[in-house]
Amino acid sequence: MLSPAEWEVIGLSLRVSLVAMAATLPLAYALAWLLARRRFPGKVLLDALVHLPLVIPPVVTGWLLLLAFGRNGPVGALLDRAFGLSLAFHWTGAALAAGVMALPLMVRAMRLSIEAVDRRLVAAARTLGASRWRAFRTITLPLSLPGILAGLVLGFARSVGEFGATITFAANIPGETRTLPLAIYTLLQTPGGEAAVTRLALIAVLLSLAALMASEWLVRRAAGRQAHVV
Repeated sequence: MLSPAEWEVIGLSLRVSLVAMAATLPLAYALAWLLARRRFPGKVLLDALVHLPLVIPPVVTGWLLLLAFGRNGPVGALLDRAFGLSLAFHWTGAALAAGVMALPLMVRAMRLSIEAVDRRLVAAARTLGASRWRAFRTITLPLSLPGILAGLVLGFARSVGEFGATITFAANIPGETRTLPLAIYTLLQTPGGEAAVTRLALIAVLLSLAALMASEWLVRRAAGRQAHVV
């Protein structure tokens, strides 16, 4: 049985991860489409910047977010003055950190799915009089949908497990930013917290395992769908 505090941690983790995915999805797909379909100066640099959170320490990512979105940062100060919105040390900041860390995985899955869409189908639709938007809406978007879903699932799993950037940017505040990894970290330093650590760790493992299995199923479905179309 889980205690009310543990249920609160799980509920907060799910809320942070779902909000992070909803906010990151449009940007992730736009970047994936841009990298998959367009050639432009600086494409290699953009690709590197998108995947940078994968290779630098998450604490550095959190520090950069704090510099940009903190109350004295350029973006954070603007949001505070214009909308009274503060991200640092709030659950919305935890969602931002989770979204940034999940973005590379989402972009990669979506980009592979977009690249798998046969350009000849789009070209054929264009020759039949379809506009660019209609060709995208009726061909590219539906055929890349499994990749979008796979990216969302992978991003969700990454968000649930996010620790370094979150604790640096949003801190470890009970009931506000203490997600599953932060709660486990706190309980590991608390005498007698081993049982709670075991319960929360098991839930984290099950959530991540389910997400990875769902992502693999979606990737296989996407491959089968592309083969059927061809």
